[in-house]
Amino acid sequence: MRPHDAQKGAQATQTAQTLVLASASPRRRDLLAQIGITPDAIAPAHIDETPFRDELPKPHAERLAREKAAAIAPDHVGALVLAADTVVAVGKRILPKAEDEATARMCLKMLSGRRHKVISGISIVLPSGKHLTKSVTTVVAFKRLSDMDIDHYIESGEWDGKAGGYAIQGLAATYVRFLSGSYSNVVGLPLFEVGGWLNAHLKQN
Repeated sequence: MRPHDAQKGAQATQTAQTLVLASASPRRRDLLAQIGITPDAIAPAHIDETPFRDELPKPHAERLAREKAAAIAPDHVGALVLAADTVVAVGKRILPKAEDEATARMCLKMLSGRRHKVISGISIVLPSGKHLTKSVTTVVAFKRLSDMDIDHYIESGEWDGKAGGYAIQGLAATYVRFLSGSYSNVVGLPLFEVGGWLNAHLKQN
């Protein structure tokens, strides 16, 4: 990994200093850039993200992150592979990614006036093949949303493809009355944990 280098195509065998991000999310790339890290390759993992029956939010986020990293690692032997998955949960209920207005509206109504958790599972595969996974949880509380608030947010289009139907770095920031934990985690990647992990393991390999 070399900060601010242009992205390079994936290779069959790569050096220990190569970082592969197993995500197409521009938000995660921007967050890594914020701490001076540019992945050498972007290799999105395409896996089934459907929760198992009775699967709780934290194990779900960790499982998806682990599966994403594991899916990409065989094509990038010798690289350090980073994967993440972010889940929004109300109690034990995992909210979906909002792919349509009806789903986004449902999510916003559930989040209105209450606390929820944003959980990011993060996983890395080291050049040695060792696999590490953990998660970070942030508690967020929305104000009570009026029908006008929800209509306005739906019109913004910021909900599209977002876990829980919102993006905190946009208009939804005006709905947040309380946040405890990592802000960057809510955006999509907990930088304190990821930065420490990458620095430690890239130096060791």
